[in-house]
Amino acid sequence: MVVNQFSNIEKVDWMFCNTFYKLEDKGEILNIEEEDNDDLDVLYAATRRSEGFSEGRLRRHRGSVPGHGTVNRGRVEGHERLYRDYFAIPCVYESFFRRRFRMSRPLFLRIVNEVEQYDPYFIQRTDAVGVLGLSSLQKITAAYRILAYGTPADSVDEYIRIGESTAIESLRRFVKAVIAMFGDHYLRSPNNIDIARLLQTGEQRGFPGMLGSIDCMHWKWKNCPTAWQGMYTSHCHEPTIILEAVASQDLWIWHAFFGLPGSLNDINVLDRSPVFTLLANGHAPPVNYIINGHEYRMGYYLADGIYPNWSTFVKTIPCPQGLKKKHFAKAQESARKDVERAFGVLQARFAIVRGPARFWDEETLADIMKACIIMHNMVIEDEGDVGNNDFDGSDANPHVEVSHAYTPELEDFMQTHYQIRDSVTHSQLQSDLIEHLWERHGN
Repeated sequence: MVVNQFSNIEKVDWMFCNTFYKLEDKGEILNIEEEDNDDLDVLYAATRRSEGFSEGRLRRHRGSVPGHGTVNRGRVEGHERLYRDYFAIPCVYESFFRRRFRMSRPLFLRIVNEVEQYDPYFIQRTDAVGVLGLSSLQKITAAYRILAYGTPADSVDEYIRIGESTAIESLRRFVKAVIAMFGDHYLRSPNNIDIARLLQTGEQRGFPGMLGSIDCMHWKWKNCPTAWQGMYTSHCHEPTIILEAVASQDLWIWHAFFGLPGSLNDINVLDRSPVFTLLANGHAPPVNYIINGHEYRMGYYLADGIYPNWSTFVKTIPCPQGLKKKHFAKAQESARKDVERAFGVLQARFAIVRGPARFWDEETLADIMKACIIMHNMVIEDEGDVGNNDFDGSDANPHVEVSHAYTPELEDFMQTHYQIRDSVTHSQLQSDLIEHLWERHGN
């Protein structure tokens, strides 16, 4: 592969050089007579040219680059200042930590410890000349401030004393570490305990069987490649990437599906979404409830008018006629705002998902969105009354046994698939909820 990049003269020099070194490594002596001095000169010149060429190539990858200026940022002083300001006991900005870091200090230090254990990149080390590098607090704080404030990477250099390229690399590694260490817990589907709590909350709000509300959010992609802009341009006439999410009343985000182009609408996203995959495969926890004398076996999400008439969605009435339907529409639209509030709080905590995305690759944008959602749920658990500390991870990746014999799973899957999309059940459920809410309102 390397030889193909050389010119014809360099190829000849390279072959001469390889022959010379192979004979030298084997301990063989070249017997060159006096009349072969010209051949010796050619071989020596080729060797010198090859060594100079290789040295020039390697110099771009190792050591200092000639003419490349270095900036003495004062890394140690930057770490000491950062530690005194926010992490010492007592620190300078004790009362400002929650506002500037969007979370409590114990929670932030927990994330720092887990990320440092996962990725050795964040461990403070010395370079080749024995100079201390950046500390884990500097790298993680720089990455976190880019997420929280949505600022460019070079804006954290003045205070934290970290270069732009190092800040970007720290950000990429930080979001991957957060997903790897906390994703199974804080970005999971509801388990049995979560389902019971969500059903209880829905019953108290007048919606038995409700598991949350669903909607989509668009994130502008400023640096979308030109060739993809037509596919990603949305109704706002700018390239965007779509996030589909399910949120509950406490603003916990239970489902996040991110990465589809902004030209799709909510129905197109739903067709590609795995939101009902566990339910269709029979792996979702059971949900049983009775409304107005009718028994139902599937939970539902509150949705807006664009979603289809499925048994797993409860939508509002566009032009309600009568007091019952008007009261139902008011209650449904009020409860459905949970997902809208979750989007607003997510964007307020992490301004990077509110402004235009500056990265070029979709993988980094997906990691950033997932990491922000995970830390959003961590803050809710840390500051709210969320009873989900019982998660042990045993049902996060259920064991699947492969069977080659005939099984009725396919028939069950098809039956569940049609039950999810049953419009008759959707209409019946809506009618029962109208009567239930009106009776509850009257009482």
